[in-house]
Amino acid sequence: MATVSEFEDEEFQMQSFPSGFIWGVASSAYQIEGGHNVDGRGESIWDRFCHENSKNIADGSSGDIACDSYHKYKEDVQLIKNLGARMYRFSISWSRILPNGTKSQVNTAGIDYYNRLIDELLKNGIIPMITLFHWDTPAALTGDWMNEKTIEHFVDYARICFENFGDRVKYWVTFNEPHVYAVVGFTEGVFAPGIKEPMTSTYLVAHNQLKAHALTYHIYDTEYRAVQQGRIGISLDCDGFMPLNNSSEDDVAAAERAYQFQLGWFGHPIFKGDYPDVMKEFISRRSKEEGLEKSRLPEFGEDWISKIKGTADFLGIQNYTSRFIKYSKSKVGEVGWTYDQDSEQITDSSWTVSTGSSWLYHVPWGLRKLLNWASKEYNNVEIIITENGYSTKESDIDDPGRVKHYKEYINEVLKAIVLDGNNVKGYLAWCLLDAFEWRSGYGPKFGVHAVDFNSPERPRTCRTSAKFISQVFNHNKLPNS
Repeated sequence: MATVSEFEDEEFQMQSFPSGFIWGVASSAYQIEGGHNVDGRGESIWDRFCHENSKNIADGSSGDIACDSYHKYKEDVQLIKNLGARMYRFSISWSRILPNGTKSQVNTAGIDYYNRLIDELLKNGIIPMITLFHWDTPAALTGDWMNEKTIEHFVDYARICFENFGDRVKYWVTFNEPHVYAVVGFTEGVFAPGIKEPMTSTYLVAHNQLKAHALTYHIYDTEYRAVQQGRIGISLDCDGFMPLNNSSEDDVAAAERAYQFQLGWFGHPIFKGDYPDVMKEFISRRSKEEGLEKSRLPEFGEDWISKIKGTADFLGIQNYTSRFIKYSKSKVGEVGWTYDQDSEQITDSSWTVSTGSSWLYHVPWGLRKLLNWASKEYNNVEIIITENGYSTKESDIDDPGRVKHYKEYINEVLKAIVLDGNNVKGYLAWCLLDAFEWRSGYGPKFGVHAVDFNSPERPRTCRTSAKFISQVFNHNKLPNS
């Protein structure tokens, strides 16, 4: 029987969040923009993944039109304003700016679109936060992130964004959930680019993205920060983890490994220097068992270790669910990031699973546990929760499950601040709108606003959850009832 979290029995907190706490909502380009072939936009790997084989997506759909936010951005900004949100996190479509992925062809129409969006946000008192990479690599780039040349192309793209938007944008995120991109896109192969090669690709992709992150940070720091006065970080996803049996040293160690392999994979090089020791140890051992001469986890030289360390002004945390962790020795022949950990993830029968996503269990205290782990591990780093949300299968406007999720997860954030002393500065709800949810298509509904995807006009409708988070945003606290 799973042990009870020490956090579960804390009383509900009713005080206000700290003054200046940033409330907002989030989205990403491919999931909501549409306009996939207009005004000079180039093809991304998600365009290709959807178009080459409709079976790659559960409902055979794509992001060709999505929410049509490319044309309806002014309406969306008004939805954000009506929520009382102070911040809107959105991503830029790399191939809308650089159609072939390189600086050899700059699409001014794409730059103009994002300038219009940024100006509309600022006109309405909303702070823009830009994510430079949310999984949509330009399809024209050979080798995707397995190719080191992509690092150079990304840095060129980032510089163009800083030059064109940085006078007004003060919050930047380099990469969104690089763990998901590497594992689901290159080990499991069920996200674009659809590569199933766990032996080397997964860790190489992550390795190159960490290098690109660091170079982008240093370019901003040395060339733009003094004038633009902005801040730059990274958004990392992680579940909350807890040992299945607190009395088992093996389970306790396995739960710690789960944090190090997921959040630490990227957080450790950025905030402490180099990969976590446990990752290096376990992957090296597994690689030897597989008959390899060297570890599947690439090594950073001392130059890169020092270059990557300290390259984030804040840590974006993205959390939706949690798991209990049990020690489980992986078998020889089981290859990849999941098996390298020698553990098994387990859910509890008492947890409620969302109707829209079979992986999303409602475990609010797991978010607080994660915030405490990150704060302890990384010297009370400044944290902005850049995604947290809940999906339903139903399109209902009255969405009590989502309201319950936001109420209880936000309460755990407050506990992490006032009871635990964590340096959490903001919370961004996912998602502003129902959207294209990657391989799940339009099945899961994450939006606080419903979108009718059967109508060419893509009308939006405010859900009960939008009214709820609006109360929170406007009063800087959870409502009494």
